[in-house]
Amino acid sequence: MNNIRRMGFHYLHKLNAENIPRDLIEKGQKRVIEASLTLIQERAKLKGELLRALGGVVASSSLLGVPLGHNSSFLQGPAFAPPRIREAIWCGSTNSTTEEGKDLKDPRVLTDVGDVPIQELRDCGINDDALMDIISESVKLVMEESPLRPLVLGGDHSISYPVVRAVSEKLGGQVDILHLDAHPDIYHSFEGNRYSHASSFARIMEGGYARRLLQVGIRSITKEGREQGKKFGVEQYEMRTFSKDRQYLENLKLGEGVKGVYISVDLDSLDPAFAPGVSHIEPGGLSFRDALNILHNLKGDIVAADVVEFNPQRDTVDGMTAMVAAKLVRELAAKISK
Repeated sequence: MNNIRRMGFHYLHKLNAENIPRDLIEKGQKRVIEASLTLIQERAKLKGELLRALGGVVASSSLLGVPLGHNSSFLQGPAFAPPRIREAIWCGSTNSTTEEGKDLKDPRVLTDVGDVPIQELRDCGINDDALMDIISESVKLVMEESPLRPLVLGGDHSISYPVVRAVSEKLGGQVDILHLDAHPDIYHSFEGNRYSHASSFARIMEGGYARRLLQVGIRSITKEGREQGKKFGVEQYEMRTFSKDRQYLENLKLGEGVKGVYISVDLDSLDPAFAPGVSHIEPGGLSFRDALNILHNLKGDIVAADVVEFNPQRDTVDGMTAMVAAKLVRELAAKISK
């Protein structure tokens, strides 16, 4: 375990060493968890009440930040992404209208319920089992406030597991998942960490939360990745055959017969020429317009989405990748809202 992953437990270790009663620590942790969830709940309630008062809204995307980076196998910079993406969305260098003509300043298109305070929770000694439950509960609190639908800002890709789990459980059934990524993230337990960002889709498929999982942009896949994909019936579309697969992928129809469609976009699905600010740089990826065509043309009811693995610490000085992430969020918000 590296130093960053140890940092979240230093208070707990110190208290244990000083023989502080365990129940005292657990009561304090419970209060912190309740406070964290209450803030998200109340913000979601406020935004939901506003939209219901406006009327005529079937679905509206709501940003939920999950600044978690310690399950990254290489660099932990994605923990710093949510505020940088928000800054880029509203930076003023472009207008607030999406390509299909929706205005992000209209709350019927986009609202924001803030962040799950990951580092503060870890600083209280709260472990990953509990963190995953807190993320899931946060997503469910957003979904309780109709017509809000969660548009989650990562964070590393480990967050997709608790988010998809929450969406499936809240809707009462499976979803279809469109997953854009350079990697399949389906190791059984990468480097011994079952919550690794490289294992999130193994947890999702084991849990039975997805009927179909389509992985697009794949160009770094091991023997285990292919075997796991075959085991779970994953549809893996590799970049080496993208020219052949393009017509199908740009005309997807998903979600019929299940509870809807979940979209997960890892920034490293894009070629590093378009998104250099990622932890795992893999040349030969999707162009930005390739990805946008796939998303724009997708037919299906988008019930939730995430944008993950932006690493501000590797971005260009002018924040190029932040703007790319923001553009993806903007277009997903438009796709979700109706």
